[in-house]
Amino acid sequence: MKTFIPALCRMAALLILATACQHKPTCHEEMLAILKKKRTEQFGARNQYVPEAKLQFMDSLLALPHSTPAQIAYCQYLKANILLEIGEEEKAVALFEPLLKDANPYQQDKIRKDLALAYLRLGERSNCIEGHAAASCVLPIRGLGVHRDMVGSRKAIPLYEETLRQHPEDLESRWLLNLAYMTLGEYPERVPPEFYIPGMEGDTTYRVNAFEDIAGGLGMATCDMAGGSITEDFDNDGYLDLVTSGWGLDEEMHYFHNNTDGTFADWSHRAGLDGLTGGLNMVQADYNNDGLRDILVLRGAWKGEYGHEPNSLLKNNGDGTFTDVTTRAGLLSFHPTQTATWNDFNNDGWLDLFIGNETDHQGYNVQHPCELYINNQDGTFREVAHLAKCDYRFYVKAVASGDFDNDGLIDLFFSCMDGVRKLLRNKGVQGKEVVFEDVSAKAGFDREHGKTFPTWFFDYDNDGWLDVFVCDYTFSQSLAYYTAAEKLGIPAGNPEKMLLYHNNHDGTFTNVAPAMGLTGNVFAMGSNFGDIDNDGYLDMYLGSGNPNYQSLVPNKMFKNLGGKKFADVTASARVGHLQKGHGVSFADMDNDGDQDIHIEMGGAFIGDAYPNSFFLNPGQGNNHWITILLTGTHANRDAIGSRLKITCTENGVRRTLYRDVNSGGSFGASPLRREIGLGQATTIDELEITWRGSGTVQKFTNLRADQFIRITEDSDKVEPINLKTITWTLPNRICEPQTLAYNR
Repeated sequence: MKTFIPALCRMAALLILATACQHKPTCHEEMLAILKKKRTEQFGARNQYVPEAKLQFMDSLLALPHSTPAQIAYCQYLKANILLEIGEEEKAVALFEPLLKDANPYQQDKIRKDLALAYLRLGERSNCIEGHAAASCVLPIRGLGVHRDMVGSRKAIPLYEETLRQHPEDLESRWLLNLAYMTLGEYPERVPPEFYIPGMEGDTTYRVNAFEDIAGGLGMATCDMAGGSITEDFDNDGYLDLVTSGWGLDEEMHYFHNNTDGTFADWSHRAGLDGLTGGLNMVQADYNNDGLRDILVLRGAWKGEYGHEPNSLLKNNGDGTFTDVTTRAGLLSFHPTQTATWNDFNNDGWLDLFIGNETDHQGYNVQHPCELYINNQDGTFREVAHLAKCDYRFYVKAVASGDFDNDGLIDLFFSCMDGVRKLLRNKGVQGKEVVFEDVSAKAGFDREHGKTFPTWFFDYDNDGWLDVFVCDYTFSQSLAYYTAAEKLGIPAGNPEKMLLYHNNHDGTFTNVAPAMGLTGNVFAMGSNFGDIDNDGYLDMYLGSGNPNYQSLVPNKMFKNLGGKKFADVTASARVGHLQKGHGVSFADMDNDGDQDIHIEMGGAFIGDAYPNSFFLNPGQGNNHWITILLTGTHANRDAIGSRLKITCTENGVRRTLYRDVNSGGSFGASPLRREIGLGQATTIDELEITWRGSGTVQKFTNLRADQFIRITEDSDKVEPINLKTITWTLPNRICEPQTLAYNR
């Protein structure tokens, strides 16, 4: 009865909200009010991600009379760390320094490291944020990435050296010391030999042409905390736009419209996004088959008892504006999440929605079952997860959908922080609703038990069967510790790292990550896949988004070497950003045939907000490509879940490529048009499309490479799309410190 009454009250509240919303033109204002109310409710000292509230509480303790010197010192120490979370490094330093002087030896060890970190953060703010340049915080740090204001790193270095003299086993401090020297342009020459870490310049065994971060020059380097990224054509002009979000409930979304002339315009206000705050991740889809791509904003992840935030379904109105229709659509719920996948699970030609929620069995143990919303084909959805046997209660961090067994039904995979990896096979509609069965054990996903985060289905070896990538997220130290250990060849107790499950074509999977060269530490959050060099094999870019301030480790790029191996090309690609990487999008933003990369940077605290990056691909050779936009008629309009089979001849050898229509990985969203590398092939011999939902199969022959085309279901016409190649208008300031837009 105790659990039944709150559930009954919640159902009544939702019914009242839905009924009230029916009497309004939209539910947009209602969502704005909910988000505003949630922001007020979350402002409390118990909420670890609201340092402003913690600071108020700490000041109240310091104001108490009759406190002992030890109590005052401890509160000052806590306050200094809170000031770091807020981004007030100078004030933190001013508290740490006298504390270090007066502390006992045991306390000094801890305070010294905190003071060193405060100085490092001070250097980052001065050089990488206030004096931001395209090369800021990209490993290896060189050129304009080297600090002009050297005070922060200069002050941090002797503190880290003293720490290492007393504790030479402190690998975290050793990594940060070497990094501090690099920010000054003095690595490796000035690093004391006993503390030196080799190889921080990165592996350049396999080289690619260096990308360039041009976000600042385009006015898109908004300074957010962690958030999502979508690259998509939202106004149907053929050119890709950009939408970003930040997870703080005071951080509004940004919509950058592609002006097609080498510039972007910030349409956030005119798009109606004012007040639509929060959103650790987003994913786009045309949920109502009107030919316009809508946006699902996902909220509440990581926040535990404070994560009871609503998601938002933003309807694209076709006039450059979006309207929140969450309640009217039947999607209003209050569960912590950052992950969802759109697909047609019952093959009726309309997109359904699966949301993976977080039930933390180790902490605030409130049940947050996963949700499955089936499309009613009238702009509304019905929630059927229990009937569909997929209402699992795990700490779900990532979900993906795809037809792993090629039976024409879309299956589900999800990755969890409680050591669970679930593969759910779609058994089709049984009775009134679709039903899933758990085939995880049979498939081989019950053999590893570490915490995992991002995941996706993709066919990395082009054999026509979807494989699964998962990234481990099991650690007990800061990421700096593990990165130093790896460079030094010291075992660090994290055996899983990345996992690449090869589809064995019989319902089972084998982890081939070690054989494929995926043996390094990554601990990714934001991540996605694409083909950076148009060789027809899918590459990966992984963002290390750990909230710990000490986790200054690079994001990683891995190039697929013909489906036989992956090579770390981070250093030569110049994409090893040290700041927290979250939503990742691969997209040919300038229509030159190669994919660029946008990544939402920034951490979990307001003091860790950081400018986003847009890495321009300079071209990686003379491989060919084709971009295909599919429009469903019986299938869902975006053709999500449909499969393309491309047969071509490359240097006299026949080869086949396979691509599914989706937005890519589980944290960040690439465009739904298919951007496909063809290697040296100049012609597609045959393109076969299997349309999801209708099951229609269409074939087209003798298609020219290096063009944009549109294909509509049931039409035998291949429609060319005439798009101009964009040359970005970049003012000189991309090579100088940039003025940034702070989203708060």
